Amino acid sequence: MQTEKVEEEDDAPEEYVALCDFTASGSEQLSFITGDKLLVHNKSSADWWWAELQGVIGYVPASYLRLDGAEEGDDASLEDPWQDDEYFGSYGTLRLHLEMLSDRSRTETYRQVIVSNSASLRDKVVMDLGCGTGIISMFCAQLAKPSMVYAVEASSMAEHTRQLVKQNGCEEVVTVLQGRAEELELPEQVDILVSEWMGNCLLFEFMVESVLLARDRWLRDGGVMWPSSAALALVPCQADSYYTETMAFWERPYGLDFTPLQPLAQQEFFTKPKFSHLIDPEDCLCAPCDVICLNMYTVQVRDLEVSNGLLYYKRPQFLSVYLLILMEHSFISQEMTGEFQFCVEKPGIFHGFTAWFTVQFESLEMGGATVELNTGPNSDPTHWKQTLFMLDRPIQVYAGDSIHGNIVLRRNPVWRRHMTVALHWTINSNTDDSQAGTKSFPMWR
Repeated sequence: MQTEKVEEEDDAPEEYVALCDFTASGSEQLSFITGDKLLVHNKSSADWWWAELQGVIGYVPASYLRLDGAEEGDDASLEDPWQDDEYFGSYGTLRLHLEMLSDRSRTETYRQVIVSNSASLRDKVVMDLGCGTGIISMFCAQLAKPSMVYAVEASSMAEHTRQLVKQNGCEEVVTVLQGRAEELELPEQVDILVSEWMGNCLLFEFMVESVLLARDRWLRDGGVMWPSSAALALVPCQADSYYTETMAFWERPYGLDFTPLQPLAQQEFFTKPKFSHLIDPEDCLCAPCDVICLNMYTVQVRDLEVSNGLLYYKRPQFLSVYLLILMEHSFISQEMTGEFQFCVEKPGIFHGFTAWFTVQFESLEMGGATVELNTGPNSDPTHWKQTLFMLDRPIQVYAGDSIHGNIVLRRNPVWRRHMTVALHWTINSNTDDSQAGTKSFPMWR
């Protein structure tokens, strides 16, 4: 971390206020806490700015700051913290729907759930929230004969979905409703709420909030949630190919020394998670563990939230999750935190952690089996694949070493579909002294 004052620049620095805490994960980054006032000298990218705090300078995440003296509503860029135009606009085109429908593991799992519960679904009322092209709604209509399916879609794809429903002879059962879940009006409550709401690292984009709001308003007492539960899994891993492509490459390309670019490469490639990563099971240094578990019947929106009110409680339904509640100035940061304890099973290079999720669909049939969708490396690939979090520097580990710590998911206080994943770990080895580290990864802001 540099400690000298930043030299005078043509543009005067602007003073910003920190909206929440940030812990630096490398010498180029700057730590701060909620309410700190930082001087921003250079807005070097949309995500990372060069700033100063008490004479110390470093990179800071732009989305954690607000211009000093401005209220949240004063900044035009904050008029839509949910970024609905961008978010729903992307689902109004075919690109994402092609990706999802081409994911046979995902789509066949939902069809299996419908087929295996077809008898119990007969004459029931179903809501398919975020129905997209209506594939799950049409599975219900054709395979299970419910009395009604409300297919809810907020994007402009809803108009095309109506055509598809009619084209496939499902219009007597499926009613397509266009609008957000928060604005939804139905003539009745539903027996089953089904949705494919999961994002990278399970929660990214936070569609889950819409699902929970619809559950609380429209699911009848004793109704069924699909998925019924969800879990985020984590494993320490090797990532030699990615490290070679992005970091080792700069050592001697074409016989020239490009190592001065390695700090820039680290900032560009390792400060955010790598989505759509496909980890080879052989690169897992040990067995994975579930670090965060959600019960979809009992989890509340406030359990995901950063709020302005102090909440004193701990919810048992999170299983391995506990809520860490901190009060800094006027902001209350509510974090979902899961702990992990790994025993390394084979020698290797510890490059980082890989995360994925599983969701479970409980059976409506007496004694029926639970159906699971697993997006991990030992299952058929899905369009989510896995998410890779790279350490700043690789670490040699050996069989029997212990890697323990925790993972913290903090929702962005401004941009509501985004979050930060923070990893804290300690390595205890028989060959060396213990090593500890921490690193935060914005997803995406």
